[in-house]
Amino acid sequence: MKKLLITGGAGFIGSHVVRRFVTKYPNYKIFNLDALTYAGNLQNISDIENAPNYTFIKGDITVEKFIDQLFFKHQFDGVLHLAAESHVDRSISDPLAFVKTNVIGTMNLLNASNAIWKGNNEGKRFYHISTDEVYGSLGSSGLFTESTPYDPNSPYSASKASSDHFVRAYGETYGLPYVITNCSNNYGPNHFPEKLIPLFINNIINEKPLPVYGDGKYTRDWLYVEDHAVAIDLVFHEGRNNETYNIGGFNEWKNIDLVKLLCHQMDNKLGRNVGDSEKLITYVKDRPGHDLRYAIDATKINKELGWKPSVTFEQGLEKTIDWYLSNEDWLKNVTSGDYLKYYESQYL
Repeated sequence: MKKLLITGGAGFIGSHVVRRFVTKYPNYKIFNLDALTYAGNLQNISDIENAPNYTFIKGDITVEKFIDQLFFKHQFDGVLHLAAESHVDRSISDPLAFVKTNVIGTMNLLNASNAIWKGNNEGKRFYHISTDEVYGSLGSSGLFTESTPYDPNSPYSASKASSDHFVRAYGETYGLPYVITNCSNNYGPNHFPEKLIPLFINNIINEKPLPVYGDGKYTRDWLYVEDHAVAIDLVFHEGRNNETYNIGGFNEWKNIDLVKLLCHQMDNKLGRNVGDSEKLITYVKDRPGHDLRYAIDATKINKELGWKPSVTFEQGLEKTIDWYLSNEDWLKNVTSGDYLKYYESQYL
């Protein structure tokens, strides 16, 4: 039985990856390692928590001794590393937290993997999930490719760029078999409501202001999270060692256009007059180092592995809204902090 460690598997993207691997590969043993910080929530994967091939481990990737002991005990065949601090605004107010998790945490995983695979890495793989933000900012044209030079502009993207470089360095220096993917903005079910789409869904439900940075013309490429999980599955199993693959949704949207589409769909779903939610839009002071535009060229993963998004942005957004409206208890729990108290009583 192949033993895989998935880090950050109680988080947004990680929970979708864990669910896919647990259900699709019953003869794999899946270990989900998560520190259950504010964005980690076991409710995200409650449907598979009793699966016979699944084990949850509460732990922190920044604790070197713990990681070393974990790897020595279980002798993992593969690592899918999703655990990360990922919110740009938080990185501006507390950059060292991002260095600790995204750089030191990744280093601990690399060292532990190298220690147990050294001299016998056949069939082993370290998969590092990263972001398009490491490439910096695009102008009005052009796309990020796998060969685009790194040019991070926030503490978050700088910490992820650093971890990417360390993964490649371990491949070159120690022969560690790795793959890296850099993805665009994810959206979908189970997203903690600090990022734009779930935050605005929650605010519209509660008729609170919708804070739009600057002039609202910042442009992002949006990737439905379940499509991302499919891509991760493909890259892990079929991608070439020591390669990078960009994963994008082919869905470029200016923030203000996205927000207006979201408002329109929410008004329809909530039975409100079309235009009611748009009245909640409030322009706020821009954040420092705000990148103008991200856009992914996903040609490589499409040609090599046959991957492409399964939904348009409009379809994916509607599915996302439907999930949040059907799971308002989940939304209330994560925004009230009740689930944190539960985890403290259960695991601390």
